[in-house]
Parts: sequence; C-alpha cells; structure tokens
Amino acid sequence: MSDSFNCSRRTLLQLAGSLALARGLSWLPVADAKATPAHADATSRSLWYARSADEKQLLLDGLPLGNGHLGALLGGDAAQECLAITDGSLWQGRRNDEPDNEGQLPYEPFDASRFGSFALLAKLRLSLPTHAAPEDYRRELDLQQGCARVHYTKAGTRYRREAFVSHPDRVLVLRFTSEGSGDYQGTLALEGAHGERTLEAGPQPSDAHALGFEGRFENGLGYAAQMAIVADGGRVAVDGDVLRFDGCRALTVVLAAATNYAPAAPDFIDRKAEPIGVASQRIHAALAKPVQVLRDTHVADHRALFDTMQVNLGASSAAQRGLDTWARLQDRAKSQVPDPEFEATYLQFGRYLTIAGSRDGLPTNLQGLWITDNDLPWFSDYHTDINLQMNYWLPDRAGLGGQCFEALADYCVQRLEMWTQITRERFNDPRNRFRNTSGKVAGWSVAISLNAFGGNGWWWHPAGNAWLCLSLWEHWQYTLDRRYLEKIFPLLQGACEFWEARLIETEVRDADGTTRRMLVDDHDWSPEQGPQDARGIAYAQELVWALFGHYVEASRVLGRGTHHAAVVGRLRERLYLPRVLDDGVLEEWMGAHDLGEPRHRHLSHLIGLFPGDRIHGDTAPPALVAGARRALDLRGEDSYGWANAWRALCRARLREGDAAYDLLIANLAPWREGSKAMAGTSANLFDIYALGGKGIFQIDANFGAAAAMLEMLLYSRPGRIELLPALPRAWPRGKVTGIGARGGFVVDLAWRDGRAEEVRIRSVGGTEVELAHAGQVLPLRLESGQSVQLRVNAEGRLGYL
Repeated sequence: MSDSFNCSRRTLLQLAGSLALARGLSWLPVADAKATPAHADATSRSLWYARSADEKQLLLDGLPLGNGHLGALLGGDAAQECLAITDGSLWQGRRNDEPDNEGQLPYEPFDASRFGSFALLAKLRLSLPTHAAPEDYRRELDLQQGCARVHYTKAGTRYRREAFVSHPDRVLVLRFTSEGSGDYQGTLALEGAHGERTLEAGPQPSDAHALGFEGRFENGLGYAAQMAIVADGGRVAVDGDVLRFDGCRALTVVLAAATNYAPAAPDFIDRKAEPIGVASQRIHAALAKPVQVLRDTHVADHRALFDTMQVNLGASSAAQRGLDTWARLQDRAKSQVPDPEFEATYLQFGRYLTIAGSRDGLPTNLQGLWITDNDLPWFSDYHTDINLQMNYWLPDRAGLGGQCFEALADYCVQRLEMWTQITRERFNDPRNRFRNTSGKVAGWSVAISLNAFGGNGWWWHPAGNAWLCLSLWEHWQYTLDRRYLEKIFPLLQGACEFWEARLIETEVRDADGTTRRMLVDDHDWSPEQGPQDARGIAYAQELVWALFGHYVEASRVLGRGTHHAAVVGRLRERLYLPRVLDDGVLEEWMGAHDLGEPRHRHLSHLIGLFPGDRIHGDTAPPALVAGARRALDLRGEDSYGWANAWRALCRARLREGDAAYDLLIANLAPWREGSKAMAGTSANLFDIYALGGKGIFQIDANFGAAAAMLEMLLYSRPGRIELLPALPRAWPRGKVTGIGARGGFVVDLAWRDGRAEEVRIRSVGGTEVELAHAGQVLPLRLESGQSVQLRVNAEGRLGYL
C-alpha cells in the first residue's frame, strides 16, 4: 500500500472525526461490547435432547446434517440407529414442456415421467441389540461444528457416536467409540428407497468392508450409494445385504452417494457418467485419511462459514438454560417469558440449515435435503411465488452469501436457454389464460413450480421471472461483485424483454380527474387467490417496476445494453404503480383489495414493502405507508409459518418490532400431530406447515423467520443503513456481529436499553452510506476493505451518524 494512499486515508479519518466532534458526536475505537454475558452466545450454538428420535417421528425429531449435496437425518436410538439419506440431485421428472388442455404445464396428479419429484435415496440402519435401555442418554446437534452426537452408558461402559457430512470430502462419516469393557456387536444395513438390491462392494482397503447399490430412474438419472465400515478390533463380515460385526471397541462408517446429474449437459443428465464409480472413489479417498483428519477438515470448513456471525440477544435464566430443546420450546410457549438465548439458537439454526443445505449444488427446495419417505408435499419442488425466494433471504443478511447464495444464481443461469425456448414456444398457447393478448412474446418466464431440471409445473407465473431477478439482484447489492453481475445480466435482460412484449396500455384516472395512458400487466393472478384474468395486479406492477430499475442500473455499472436500458427506463416511467384506495387500504387489484380471501396467506400486494423498497417510511408518502400497514392488518397475524415470517419482515420494515417478534413466537409454538394451529415448530426446530391437523415440514419459514430477526436489528438499502429499526422489547440488550448490509458493508452492532451502544462497519466494496439511528443521520465514507468503529458519547449520541 502506497504512502499517498495512507495519507489520504488518514486525512479522510481526520475530517470525519472533526465533523463528528463538531456535531457533538464521538468516533472512537472500542473494545468488544459486554452488554450481555459471553455464555449467552455460546449457549445458542447447539440443540440437545434427553431422548432419541422414534423412527416414525424422524422428520420431526431427527437431527439434520448436510453438505449442500448429501443430506441425513439422524435419530440417535442407542440400539436401533436410523438415518434417512438424500442426494440433492436425486430427482424424477424432466423439462415437462407439453401443455395440458388449458395451456398450463402439468403438475398434479404425480407423474414421474412429467414434472417428477425429489426423492429419498436410502436409509442406513445400525442395530446394536445389547445397547437397548441405556442410562445417562444425551443427543445433540452442534451448530457451530456441524456435528451430531449421541452419548449414553450401558452396563458400565460409556458409548459415544458422532456424525457429520463433510463438504470437502463429500461423505457422511459416523464414528462410534467406547470407554469401558463393553464393545459393539450388531449389524449395519443400507436400504435403497426405490427397491434397489444392496450388494457387497469391492475391492476395499484390507481393513474395510462395504455395501452399495445403484439404480436409474425413467428419466435417465442414474444414482448410487456406497457404505464402508472399518472396525477397531473385533470382527466384521459381509452377510448377504448386511454387515455383521462383534467385539469391536470402535467403528467408523463412511457413506457416499452420487448421481449423473450434470449442470452442463443439455438435459442436465450425463448418460456416460457412472455414479457408482464416483461414490466408490469418494469412499476410497475418505478411508485413506485418519478419521480425525476427516473430522478436523469438516469442522474447519463448516466453521469458516458459521463463525462469520455471532448472535447474542441477551441472557436467559438458569432454569431456561437447564431444559433440553424440546422442553425449552414448550416452556417458552407456556410461560410466555422471553428466552433470548433460545431465540438466538433459532436464528443460528436457520444459518446452520443454510450452510448444510445450500453450497455449490442445486438450490434449496421446499424441504431442503431432509425427507424421510417418497410421499412429498408439492414434490419438494421450487415454488417461485414466495418459497424459493424466501429460502434465500437469509444468506446475505447472515454472513453466508459468498458460499451459500450462488446455488440459486447458478440454477437460474444454467436454465435460461431452456426457459427462453419454452416461453417462446408455449407461453402464447391460445389455451393459456395468462397469454399476452398483444400476440407478442420474447424473453423468458416460468411457472409457479420448477423441478431440478428447470421443468415447469402448475400454472404459468408471468411475474416469476421478475421475482427471481429481484432475489438475484439483491445478492449483488450485498456483494457489489462485478463478475457476479455479469453472470446474471442476461437473466435481467431476458426478463425485461418478456415484459416489453407483455405490458399493455390502459387509461388511468388520477385523483385530480386527469387521465393518462399507462402500462399494466396483462391477464394475471395475484398468487394464489382472486380472479385469474385481472390486469395490473399490484404484485406484478411492483416487481416489474423494480426489475426495470435494476436492469437500468446493471446496464450503467457494466456498460452493457445501454440503448435497450434507455428503452426500458422510459417504459418504467409509464408503469402504473399500486395506489391507496378511498378506504385507506393499498390495492391488490386495480381499484380493489377485496376480490380474494381477506386473510389470505400471501402478501403479494405488499411486495413493495418487503422484499421491495418502494414503500418505506423514510422515502414513501406517509399515506402510501399507512395504506400498506392497513392492508397488512387486514391480512391477519395467524397463518402458516412462511406467511408469518413474511408478515414479520413487513412489520420490521414498518418499524413495529414487538409485532414482528410476536409473529416469530407464533412460529415457535411447539407442534405435534393434532395441533390446531396453522404454524408451529417441531422438536428439531423444523418449521411445520399444518393442514388439517397433519404437520408438513417446509423449510422456508426457518429461513424467513431468521431473516426477520436480522431485519429487526438492521435495515439496509444501497446508500442507507438503519440500526435497530424494529428492536422488540424482549431484546433490550445484546450484540450481533457480521450482519450483511446492502451497498457492500458488514455491520457489528451492540446495544443496551434499546439503543445502539457500539458499532463497527466494514466495507466489502461499498464506499458511501448514510447511517441512521434514533433520529440521527450521518454520512459515512469508507474505502473498500476499511473499517470504522463508533460508539455512543456522554450525551447519548452515536458517533459519525
């Protein structure tokens, strides 16, 4: 670094400090905040239980493990261990581009040859008959290390098992050890979930024995799994389709899986690949390393992501801290006493699922990597009218965007050519009620549901392209990564081309009686309710307005498509934008807000409030903000988990911290079969979507609620960061580090008595931003990579706002 650079940096800091002092503010280096005890953060890093998970309740009680490709749910029974195993690319179905008799893309009833479904791969079973009825049992999930552990005592011997799924080594590892005179005696089996035959696999290293299977779906997707065992002492032998062992002091089990899914292949399947060979290679590579090396490598990889954020929302009581996770969840609901450490655990669990479920493979579907059978709600697909997007609201806010977001971006980029072709060939089918009445079609769009191969299902979703692009664009706002923006630019461009062809003119009367010709969406459906032929729905108008603006900005940054961007910019100026009606409510349909279910789960007309930025208290007319608040009030606060999470995010944007917190707590209600609530949380903290007393695990709310917690603590958009915009009374003091802020910043924040106390802001590419808190606004200028620390002075004002 040159001396001139250092000089300019010192000058900048001096000038900024002088400005702060002149305004009665302070700007000083500060030590770590001690607003709450250090153990408050440490206790938010694990889940634990005093009992195992029954196999029938494995989805609700099992401990989730994963590396973005391979997933597992571990039950932890001492005598009859069961793990449900998945591979994220194990999908039936294909591109599904032949319309039905209504011009839509077939979705139900299930047809493996059409839309298809995600699928369970296998179950791994370990039988230890002599370990039944153990004492001092404990089962835990270490969120920070990405490991599940089981401890118990039997006949004077202390037994311990640990499981993890390694991203660097692409394998599941289980390690069984003992302290005492007892040993391991039993069987190990690998059961395919589609009628496969399990056979001995070989050759193996001299001390290993292995089983495996392979199969192929109707669509040509081949898959395989292989499992090997190494014993310390004792004997191991293959006995048909099981491995038998006895007299072993310790065991190491390694499992690998693979498919011939290939992102670069024309139909995403490489028919020349041999999945069984890939799985075998992974097993051999893992067995060549000491198990401690496998573990250390995994933990280092996992912690490199997990440790980017520390969460301390305050201290819980000793009594709360002494309860296991399920008991604690029940106690929180019964007592209605805030449990800040447990709530921090819930946030960290959302981050954990992000790391375990979304790395460099396919994006996270409705259930992520965690299923226990092949009867899957909505086929574990990718819903593009809220659920897929909600799955990716957390990574950038939670310090995980660099490693965990681009699975979504890559999925979209790889399927752009297919989506463009299908849109141009099928969207204007005369049977499609959502077709463009202009007769023109261009660019790309999608249906409400997508499968792993980019195949569309259910009804066409014209604005789905704009919402996917909004998610992709927001990731760029956090990172300011030019390479990434170049990658997604064709998606933005193609979506704009679609809307250029789709928008129609209509006459709109303003409040003063004048009329104008404005552009609106053609016949459409406000998800998932109301008329199916409405024009100018608020949902589409907001998304297209945002899309056009983002495309114009991307064009400016990259210097690409400037002529086209100018055309799009002029179209944007003519877009009709949703208005507040005479009764003070923001419209969902042009001129109406009551054409559907009053308390519907979707908040489609509020997309300009969240995730959009058009309706915000410091930029929008007060009447517009009030109209959005009234519309939110009318939707109600009692809905499904993901819908509550979206409501909480909207409440946070409205700076209603206690209302947002109440929605979080509604999602944290303990759920068991027969519960009457629409939302709840199972023992393993999975969100439950309750239908008719039956609980369905749906992962989006785990991410959406965690994102809402961070949105309560920090609001950001390019050029502005607001501290503690919606802090609930339940968290009067705390500290969170590593919060991502749009505009290219990372924020560490400590607060006391509801007000910011110490702040550190680090640039990851951003240079200028206004920092707002408690009525103060201070312009801040940093160089890329620079950090500043701020604190409250004696007058109670925060420095360099």
